[in-house]
Amino acid sequence: MNKLSTKQFWVVSLMLFSLFFGAGNLIFPPMVGKMSGTEVYIAMIAFTLTAVVLPVFGVVAIAKSNGISNMGKRVGPWFSTIFAIVVYLAVGPLMGIPRAGTVPFEIGIAPNIADPVTKDIALLLFTAVFFAVTYWLCLNPDKIANRIGKYLSPMLLILMVALFICSFINPMGDYQAPLGDYQTSPFTAGFLEGYLTMDAVGALSYGLVIAMAIHSFNIKSEKEVMKSTIRSGMLAGILLLAIYFMLAHIGATSASRFPNTKNGAELLNLASSHILGGFGAYLVAGIFTLACLTTCVGLISASAKYFSGAFNRLSYKYWTIIWTISSFLIANVGLNAILDYSIPLLAIIYPIAIVLIVLVVIDPIFNSQKVVYKTTVYTTIVISILIGLKELPIPYLEKAITMLPLSGYKLGWVIPVCTAFLISWIFALIKNHTVANRKKVAVKS
Repeated sequence: MNKLSTKQFWVVSLMLFSLFFGAGNLIFPPMVGKMSGTEVYIAMIAFTLTAVVLPVFGVVAIAKSNGISNMGKRVGPWFSTIFAIVVYLAVGPLMGIPRAGTVPFEIGIAPNIADPVTKDIALLLFTAVFFAVTYWLCLNPDKIANRIGKYLSPMLLILMVALFICSFINPMGDYQAPLGDYQTSPFTAGFLEGYLTMDAVGALSYGLVIAMAIHSFNIKSEKEVMKSTIRSGMLAGILLLAIYFMLAHIGATSASRFPNTKNGAELLNLASSHILGGFGAYLVAGIFTLACLTTCVGLISASAKYFSGAFNRLSYKYWTIIWTISSFLIANVGLNAILDYSIPLLAIIYPIAIVLIVLVVIDPIFNSQKVVYKTTVYTTIVISILIGLKELPIPYLEKAITMLPLSGYKLGWVIPVCTAFLISWIFALIKNHTVANRKKVAVKS
């Protein structure tokens, strides 16, 4: 077979959509809708730039590079190895997987348990079942596309669309005036909120899973795998866009009825209970569980696949066991503890991922010049680490970081990195021009 059939293409695209669509993707859009109110469309257009367009670019970058390792080699071999390991560990067993495993519990079960000891036992039992199912789904990587794309993804989409349709049948209220930062700059506020979904890093880790899925349909040509990956990424992005706007609408119409909600999970719980009565809470719990389950399957599979290839003393199966058990253990420290150490870690990793993705996408502009990759990425690493360390009591560091342009928006790395890119690009152009002139002189002489 030379290319995916239409049915296979949809299966792969739905799988990629589900891998992206985790707990954070459910939580952020409703709050954007609530906070932006009548400016919801402006805010959501900005939100999708960083929550949809950037992750799709990540898929494109991985496809063009044929994997995260080759992508990192554009900077250097050592960077490639270290960056790949850090990405897979961070968004995988150290943070992303345990967090996704605990969120459904915190949303659907924890609110009904008052006793801390009972809550800890319940978390242990829930995560044991959750990760057992995750392990089973990961055990046969060739079947992941069918299991997620054929069954779990459609179930997730049906639940989301059902909730959206019911929000019109039993409306909660009208759009309200914008709140907070959305009053003065809804576009900027929405852009930054989408940035917090962290899906660009996830896009880098899902490349292997998508490649495995496409190969499972007997697609042998690497060129066709790349084309199919890019097309699937675009369709997954369109589906994400549609679901985000549905969630934003629910959030925007809930503001007048539930003005005191503090996060998207709480908002969805209350909104669904209003729309569907007592069944609404179970619907939201089901949505969160499916969303987190598919994300965990993708992350464990991607991590196991990478490490079984990079460190081939252990097979894919054993790495799957290792990451499932370690994720289960870390999940039981609780969601708050996971979030406490994950935020500074992501603050360091995410800018590096963004910059590398953008460089790969615009690579033809600077003709793959190594100096551009090295200068831009290493500048990002230094600035990101300094920003991540600013909470430590290091003299003058915090003051220096706050002096960076856009630091108030948590984007203090942007201007220094853009400057580094432009300087290295100009340097490469001058160097190439000088070398070309020398060759011309040598030929004439």
